[in-house]
Amino acid sequence: MAENLIIVESPSKAKTIEKYLGSKYKVIASNGHVRDLPKSQLGVDVDKDFEPKYITLRGRGDVIEKIRKEAKTANHIYLATDPDREGEAISWHLANMLKLDPNAKCRVVFNEITKGVIQKSIKAPRSIDLSLVDAQQARRILDRLLGYKISPLLWTKVKKGLSAGRVQSVTTKIICDREREIQDFVAKEYWTIAVKLNHKRRNFEAKFFGINGKKTELKTGEEANRIIDICTDAQYCVTGVKVVQKTRHAPAPYTTSSMLQDASNRASLPPKRAMLCAQQLYEGVNVKGKGNVGLITYMRTDSVRISDEAQKAARAFIAKTYGEKFVPEKPNIYRGRTGAQDAHEAIRPTDVSLTPESIKDSLDAGQYKLYKLIYERFIASQMSEAVIETTTVNIDTETKEVCSFRAAGNKTLFAGFTVVYSGTDDDPDEKPASLPEMAEGDHPKYVSITPKQNFTEPPPRYTEASLVKTLEELGIGRPSTYSPTISTIIDRGYVEKEKKLLYPTELGFIVNKVMEDNFEKIVDVKFTADMESRLDSVEEGKERWQSIVSDFFYPFKESLDKAFANAPKVEIKDEVSNVPCDKCGAMMVYKEGRFGRFLACPNYPTCKNTKTILEKIGVKCPKCGADIIRRHGKTGKTFYGCERYPDCNYVSWDMPTSEKCPKCGGMLVQKIRANGRYIGCENKECGYIKRDNNKKSDQSEQED
Repeated sequence: MAENLIIVESPSKAKTIEKYLGSKYKVIASNGHVRDLPKSQLGVDVDKDFEPKYITLRGRGDVIEKIRKEAKTANHIYLATDPDREGEAISWHLANMLKLDPNAKCRVVFNEITKGVIQKSIKAPRSIDLSLVDAQQARRILDRLLGYKISPLLWTKVKKGLSAGRVQSVTTKIICDREREIQDFVAKEYWTIAVKLNHKRRNFEAKFFGINGKKTELKTGEEANRIIDICTDAQYCVTGVKVVQKTRHAPAPYTTSSMLQDASNRASLPPKRAMLCAQQLYEGVNVKGKGNVGLITYMRTDSVRISDEAQKAARAFIAKTYGEKFVPEKPNIYRGRTGAQDAHEAIRPTDVSLTPESIKDSLDAGQYKLYKLIYERFIASQMSEAVIETTTVNIDTETKEVCSFRAAGNKTLFAGFTVVYSGTDDDPDEKPASLPEMAEGDHPKYVSITPKQNFTEPPPRYTEASLVKTLEELGIGRPSTYSPTISTIIDRGYVEKEKKLLYPTELGFIVNKVMEDNFEKIVDVKFTADMESRLDSVEEGKERWQSIVSDFFYPFKESLDKAFANAPKVEIKDEVSNVPCDKCGAMMVYKEGRFGRFLACPNYPTCKNTKTILEKIGVKCPKCGADIIRRHGKTGKTFYGCERYPDCNYVSWDMPTSEKCPKCGGMLVQKIRANGRYIGCENKECGYIKRDNNKKSDQSEQED
């Protein structure tokens, strides 16, 4: 029997915390929420001030029984769920379930899972913050009312199975609006000219600026050719040289938004995967020789603040590793964006001595990529600024009609933080040009001239990274919602991702039009951002959550009633395949189902024939040589089987590869396990594992 019981959300978090506390503490996991609104009904009593009806979640009986059993024998119970609205709500539900005194000091929060922080937090528990709980309830109830009320409208007016969400709807509209901009865009022609010159035996390039010192745009080929005629084999003279030193300040440590953007752009980790890796790094990873270690601070934050202790540790590490000149005289301080919540620190490593390379073998590929980004960004944020010398040279032709050109070059005088973190890919300082030394009056020699026809381009489609940035700038959503919002609109089929770019689907356009025509406020960016601000005011104890819900619901209900009465029914034409129905002969159509696309007879319900779309993976069956295809089980889990099933019964939960096991000759498969992703023999008795570059070298070893 333990004197003290600590309840957290996840088993890995429990394991990490327990190792820092003595035998008088027992740490168990709730595995997330234990209570929520029911799925089978609205679960909100509109006539009783929007009172929610919470129920115990199905399938959580064993977990709840274990929690209650441990709670009965504990002298003190501490609720140590995540330090945000959702975590506070989980603690509140647990307190209700265990019948704890609502004013009892049972709540423990920590921004990082390290020994010092945990031991300090356990000594300073507080009561549950009901304002935080109310803010979570307001968001949950708003989303439930909108989702459960609009979905039947979409089923009636568009098709069965559709749904809408408060933040998801405005996000879908942002993507649809961008696509319309692209479709309506009319490209305009323009020309650029570059002249190659030579000075002191070095070639360099200068770009056309204008005529007689006045900036001139070249809109046609004829205009460009006229300039080329003047400049070809002309004499050139340097008319001005400007040398400027400028500094580049180190970037702030990561917020959730900036982390997700960099993870996508620099490490090809989509937001969903990046947040999963961040959660694992925060809760604790089994580091060789150290056990479970929480490697980063809490990953849902929009603050750029860091603790004094972390700043001192970083400065000492930088001085030792890079030298004193890389440590700024005064510590770098950063300002967060307007409206940012400052409850938690920025995302940073918990221990700067745990460098990415030193723990690489303990992390899977995604965890390593993300930890490396977080680590390097944090170290860079505490380093000296870079000093760059920028040279701009004006060069004119010595002709009757003077054509002006400009050449620019950068030279790094002091690398500063860039020895760790180079900056963004589109930063012009990332591509420094080198120029020969020139002075006013010098005459570089003509080498060649190159015209280029260009066309103005439409605004780019969003990537997941640029969409996260836009949502943050517009004040839509919060750090905890960016990733699930994007995942939801993709999963619903309103948006597709192709080569990192987000495209609205036909269904996305249709649902967005229904929302624009009938619920103008819901898809209005300002309205949604204002709603986020009001949720923040609930969290700060300035406003009742019921007031926000009431102000939203009654105008929404009026719009909903009008939409049911007046909105036209939309007919969606199914995409016709070239596969005939083997029961009635009609050409089957593509449908979207719970487990992806499938073929269905268009004569439904008269003919209910359906077919699975065979998705070949390019690997042959080891039993019969036929193609292996990707399939989905009844629960939606993916597995792989022979296309000749049931004549051939080959099946695998792991994706087969075309490689043979060098140890037993069996088939190698791609395995995804708790300890990472790797390729191994499907024969468990063999146990051969082929490690990738992020792991140790190929070797034979038994699977866990």
